[in-house]
Amino acid sequence: MGTTSGHLDLQTLWFALIAVLWIGFFLLDGIDFGVGMLYPFLGRDDPERHALLATILPVWDSYEVWIIVAGGATFAAFPGWYASMFSGFYLVFFATLVALIVRGVAIEYRNKHDDPGWRRRWDVALPVSSAAIPFLLGVVFAKITRGVPMDARGELTGGELGMFDLYSVLAGIALVAAFALHGALFLAFRTRDGLARRARRTALALWPAAAALLIAFVVWTAVQTWSSAPYRTPALVLIGLSLAAAAASGPLALAGRPLAAFAGTSAAVVLLVAALFARLYPRVVVSSTAGSPSLTIYGTASNHYSLVAMTIITAVFLPVVLAYQVWALWVFRARLSRDDFARPPSPLHAITRGGAKRRDGDERPGGASAAE
Repeated sequence: MGTTSGHLDLQTLWFALIAVLWIGFFLLDGIDFGVGMLYPFLGRDDPERHALLATILPVWDSYEVWIIVAGGATFAAFPGWYASMFSGFYLVFFATLVALIVRGVAIEYRNKHDDPGWRRRWDVALPVSSAAIPFLLGVVFAKITRGVPMDARGELTGGELGMFDLYSVLAGIALVAAFALHGALFLAFRTRDGLARRARRTALALWPAAAALLIAFVVWTAVQTWSSAPYRTPALVLIGLSLAAAAASGPLALAGRPLAAFAGTSAAVVLLVAALFARLYPRVVVSSTAGSPSLTIYGTASNHYSLVAMTIITAVFLPVVLAYQVWALWVFRARLSRDDFARPPSPLHAITRGGAKRRDGDERPGGASAAE
């Protein structure tokens, strides 16, 4: 690898950009995780569940762009990092991929059939997959920042089961609780009437457990950062700020300000993920094996030409993606309630029966078609 200052600057730049992509994924898709985990329990009947799911239905797939691009950017900018991590954590990443697929299918297909059994099955699949994704990713991030067994060639040797130690499991559970709180606060200001009140009460109930888990994880992380991180001061500052932002969300929700409380959990997610990457830098996977060095951005990066080309492409397209995300959030900002879905027709119902009923003139009083 080259050692010119420009090359080193590009390596650092791409490490930071990959961190930004993961921050975007956890911040935005974290909303979907929380809604997916909670909607079967917050919704007392099918119209309410439909309304809760509709808060993410138009935008959930655009949020997955962040994790797809993060994986692609890692492969292109740091192929050594990608090869080591994805080969060493193959089964965990495969399980994450399966959960992402199940989650997406459940969101899209749950309301395409009005059979109660059909919907109940998706009402089980969606919460399970929505909880599995942050848990598994939390385990991965905890392990690569704390340390994994590696050989002299930089290959992970600990096996899949070795990933699930107390620290990494705590990280996974803390992320699940944090995103459940994040989703509840999102629903508290994106819904109306009884749904909004129920979401706010759920957020208040979740906050103590989420706060306790995050405090335990953050304190443990801070202790390890103090003793092992190459650049511990930025990481510790970010860790402290993330904890303060998370702590503020509870009092804000109690004061009846769910949007401000949601901003607090959003800031906590951003700062915590940034802290994990700050703790990692300039390493990309920390080695726990004596005599086996950690993988770094300098030893795993692509050549200078590739990094320059990727930087130019990113400078063109990243603003477009950001603009689209902001536009989508603005367009689909309406608050929803049960009344909006009191008689939700499924696409299958419209296809199989709606056309025939319109041809037969089967209308409700006032001229509305029965299929509408």
